[in-house]
Amino acid sequence: MIATTEYERLREAVGLVDRSARGKLMLCGADASEFLQGQLTNDIEALAPGGGCYAALLSHKGKMRADARVLRGVDWVWLDSEPEALGVLTRMVETYSLGREVRLEDVTTRRAILSLVGPAADAALELLPAAEEHAHVEGEHGLYVRTDLGLDVICPADEADAVRAALGIEAVSDASAECLRIESGRPRFGLDIGPETIPQEAGLNERAVSFDKGCYVGQETVARLFYKGKPNRHLRGLRLTAPVESGQPLLLGEREVGTVGSTCVSPVRGPIALALIRREAQPGEVLAVGGSDATAEVVELPFPARS
Repeated sequence: MIATTEYERLREAVGLVDRSARGKLMLCGADASEFLQGQLTNDIEALAPGGGCYAALLSHKGKMRADARVLRGVDWVWLDSEPEALGVLTRMVETYSLGREVRLEDVTTRRAILSLVGPAADAALELLPAAEEHAHVEGEHGLYVRTDLGLDVICPADEADAVRAALGIEAVSDASAECLRIESGRPRFGLDIGPETIPQEAGLNERAVSFDKGCYVGQETVARLFYKGKPNRHLRGLRLTAPVESGQPLLLGEREVGTVGSTCVSPVRGPIALALIRREAQPGEVLAVGGSDATAEVVELPFPARS
């Protein structure tokens, strides 16, 4: 159950969420950005030091194998991802960077990520990155990175407790932060999107895909769908009549049109979820939730205010 006080803190002030479990890779060497340019969906070479982007690693059929935040420094490129995607990204670099000047370092256990979530996040730090998401700057406590909901502080793992104390921000639960993510309509790899997802189905083209750069793995499928096709599925919000579990089937009549992804009980909107749903289940449709008495109204994202 999400504590209303925590939720309100994140909506109105700031709270600290420890996201150190994310996988973390550092790539160095003269060919690092050029190498990633041919592997990931976004325009890595266009990034200036101090900038970043969100990107995906695709199969040759255009389906997502992993996603990652990409940050570019003067002489390094940083990737952080969901823990289950770390191995995929590591193998990609180790396998396809042979013969290039690319040095890979797994810093997962040596770096902590402390997320400051809420509108007062900026007030906690004296030095701030630019306003664009993924912009970053070296600060007193580590690397400060702009996020969609605040700021991340990336610091040495053995200094994380000292950084928490210096920041003086009250910790909040993952569940409260996840509620804000779900309300904003941002999918999470492994919960809402995965190995069968094409970026456009999840509404990720604008955030994750460049249609101007050169070739990358899976580009043909992604470009063909964007210019000539129509996705079979779309990421939608679900407004539920009762809480349900992730993974439960969604039914339009007798036909299964998707499964429940991330789900929570929002203190403001009640039970809600994200789901990749077949296109025939348009916003306004009411779906049955298999194995439950609950129903799910399909809505556009981000979630509209509850009336």
